[in-house]
Amino acid sequence: MTISIRLTPEEEERLEKLSQRTGRSKSFYVRAALREHLTDLEDAFAADESLGAFEAAGSRSRPLAALKAETEL
Repeated sequence: MTISIRLTPEEEERLEKLSQRTGRSKSFYVRAALREHLTDLEDAFAADESLGAFEAAGSRSRPLAALKAETEL
């Protein structure tokens, strides 16, 4: 898949310098950054969904000290 993005002059310069310094393509770094950020976004979305389900079920959280006392940890 091919995609076009607009970079600020600063982003373009930083990407170009990194590419030249390492000998890797600019596409390599754009894909790496996208992959990393997508993972972070997916994790955040999953956590938000889980919290919503937890709250919708009427569940309540407890302090760690209380949980340790209940489970004798």
